[in-house]
Amino acid sequence: MSRQLIARSPDLQQLLNEGFDLEVRAGHLLIKDVPYVNSNREIKRGVLISTLELNGDMTVPPANHVAMWTGEHPCHHDGRIISAITNPSTGHDLGSDIRADFTFSAKAAYRDYHHKVATYIGRITGEAKVIDPTVSANTFPVFETEEGESIFRYLDTATSRVGIGVMNERLSALKIAIIGLGGTGAYVFDFVAKTCVKEIHLYDGDVFSQHNAFRSPGAASIEELQGKPLKATYFAGIYAKMRRGIEPHEVFADENTTALRHMDFVFLCLDRGAAKKAIIKSLVEWGIPFVDVGMGILRAQDSLTGLMRVSCFGPGVDMAVLERIDYSDGELPENEYSTNIQIVELNALNAALAVVMWKKRYAIYRDSSRASSFSYSIAANEMANDDKDAA
Repeated sequence: MSRQLIARSPDLQQLLNEGFDLEVRAGHLLIKDVPYVNSNREIKRGVLISTLELNGDMTVPPANHVAMWTGEHPCHHDGRIISAITNPSTGHDLGSDIRADFTFSAKAAYRDYHHKVATYIGRITGEAKVIDPTVSANTFPVFETEEGESIFRYLDTATSRVGIGVMNERLSALKIAIIGLGGTGAYVFDFVAKTCVKEIHLYDGDVFSQHNAFRSPGAASIEELQGKPLKATYFAGIYAKMRRGIEPHEVFADENTTALRHMDFVFLCLDRGAAKKAIIKSLVEWGIPFVDVGMGILRAQDSLTGLMRVSCFGPGVDMAVLERIDYSDGELPENEYSTNIQIVELNALNAALAVVMWKKRYAIYRDSSRASSFSYSIAANEMANDDKDAA
């Protein structure tokens, strides 16, 4: 399949988004796995073929109304041949292992290839649906990608279906580091892994323990927990099934902050104050933007309350935001940010807020507040910008 041709041709992209099994080969568009009825009233699957007319690397409205077919001749639900599209041309080879058994003619002024394909499939598959209403040519196949073709191992059809590929491409050259994968950091990784960033570096020297399994994405098996994997390697292995460009580092980032010097953005998801201070000192010196997350959950009689905080710093941000970052190590129980109560939905929410702030920096989300730090109160169900000058 020519990914570039499909991506730049709205009609082909629409076919892909709608779940058709399409391929571009040797100047032809192939729509595979199309249900039809044969003369014995059996439902079979065939391939609809159309020549492609192009202007450079984009399709143009097809001037040729003829289509071709690989399979038995499609019939009505009662076994009679669909004579309205029959063409007397005999079968022939089209090259590149494409064999057309029949040629069809359904004359119309087709707006584009989506219109043409939908017209032919409507006639052919419509008869199969009379016998079995559940059959469909919209099979939503999984399209594997090759090394160098995409950061993902299979096509990101979620982005193309909603038409935000251009915005997401703003992230494609970035090298991201996530420091800490205990709870919030693991969810940050989950969200960032589903963007097209070039590299994701994971830093955590801790073991993925049983308590981590209850506040992290996914579901660890007993065997995995018994193996006592390190967090960075454990999560990298899971998400490597989906994407390339993941680099696990089984160390604490503060042990060698110079490793972060080549990052474009850093997520700080650690509760060790001294380590955080050392990392932030280096990031500020190098001008590398970062988001720091914090969560302080307290027991209030028979319920839980507390705050979540997200702070972002980078070139152009007021240095005062650094004063809002908590550097405690958990030794002061009266400090609401020093407690270590973590609940999975709060970890996920804290991570989501951090990723939204990151995406705002790259103009994927609109940002009229210009806030560099904000907090969310669980009890009040309120979110407040900490910046005095925020709109």
